[in-house]
Amino acid sequence: MISVHQVLRYAQGASQTDIQIDGYPNYHFLTTRPGDTESSKLMLEKGINPAAAINAGGNARRPVIGIRSSPWKAGHESNPWHDEFDLDHGHVRYYGDHKVTTVGLPGATAGNQALLEAWPLHAATTADERRQAPPLLVYRAVTVNRGGKTIFKGYVEFCGVAVIERIEHVVQRDTKTGRSFPNLVLDLAVLDLAKSGDALDMRWIDDRRDPTLDLHQTERHAPDTWKVWVKNGHSAIPRVRRRVVSSRVKTTEAQTPAAGSAEELTLKQLYEFFDGRKHAFELLAARVSAQILGSSGARYHDGWLTRPGGDGGMDFVGRLDVGTPGSNTPLVVLGQAKCVTPSTSISPDQVARVVARLRRGWIGVFVTTGTFSRQAQIEVHEDQYPLVLVDGKTLAEQVLRMAAADHGGDVGAVLDSVASEYKDAITSRRPEEILHSA
Repeated sequence: MISVHQVLRYAQGASQTDIQIDGYPNYHFLTTRPGDTESSKLMLEKGINPAAAINAGGNARRPVIGIRSSPWKAGHESNPWHDEFDLDHGHVRYYGDHKVTTVGLPGATAGNQALLEAWPLHAATTADERRQAPPLLVYRAVTVNRGGKTIFKGYVEFCGVAVIERIEHVVQRDTKTGRSFPNLVLDLAVLDLAKSGDALDMRWIDDRRDPTLDLHQTERHAPDTWKVWVKNGHSAIPRVRRRVVSSRVKTTEAQTPAAGSAEELTLKQLYEFFDGRKHAFELLAARVSAQILGSSGARYHDGWLTRPGGDGGMDFVGRLDVGTPGSNTPLVVLGQAKCVTPSTSISPDQVARVVARLRRGWIGVFVTTGTFSRQAQIEVHEDQYPLVLVDGKTLAEQVLRMAAADHGGDVGAVLDSVASEYKDAITSRRPEEILHSA
């Protein structure tokens, strides 16, 4: 069994029989079938690691695909975009392994090719086809402290088993050369393993690698949620997705960038840039809100900024179209922006001002360079207010993403663009007018 959030020692040449290495569970021991040290190891050397296909009764199948994310490489040439992990809500957004130096379209690399081959099975319309789909075991590299030293390599955290919810083709920009290149981005639905103690029984993967077993036999140790997904397909994802029953309240530390990180430097840069012209911060907040809400799959339409002073809890207006182009509903988005010192905590009263402006069918976004107090978050969650809270850490992450996508990684260029376009974005209109905009 491997538990979600369990940290494993991953060493390329490690023995498959050692239970522990350096005080941590040995990845290769846990992923090797008992007594079978002759079979190939399930490696995690690359971001995407497909296990070799096997022939079982004349039918080829790929037993599993290992996915590894390395957050400490994010922003580098080898990993220019940040993968997103929201394990409490069973979602991972993962970028493929196409690079600026790769010749050809996405699929030219072995990793992307394996994902493209798996996608028709994950999106299949019959249970028999879905049963052939290789499960994705998701890991992310973590740092550990050993003997007073911080170790960046050789340790991974198990994040669960996932199915592919959707695949998109995107265009990325290399921050060093400025060149654009195509890639894949996947939305992964992480399955709920609550019935097995939030752990995966690796005998399931062992069985999938056994050529003497057919696909039905390999399901004897599979998670119940996998079986439900196989039976019902895409419509079952909301029921089988991992959900952690816990308070969604984030600590101050969780809302604050790590000391010395790129996010901390970016947040400081944001505050210093807008200090003294805080109204212009509203346009940056609007753009960040568009990026966050648009990433959900709904279509976001830019609106306008309200006039400075007397906004009564409303700084910008947008629209979110939920549904398909032929069948959707538009939602008014009201936004509040607060450029404060990063150590400042937003109070419940400040959040309540935004909530008071919301009507039925409207949603709110509160963007700040600071953090949200515990009580402010509790009131939003317990009263089920339709309000998205964007703290300083999240803001910095989104601005870095903007810079990487459109400005060659230059945060200053993002801020200059906002400052130059701020005045033209201001208008005096009623929020509901956004519903009739093209």
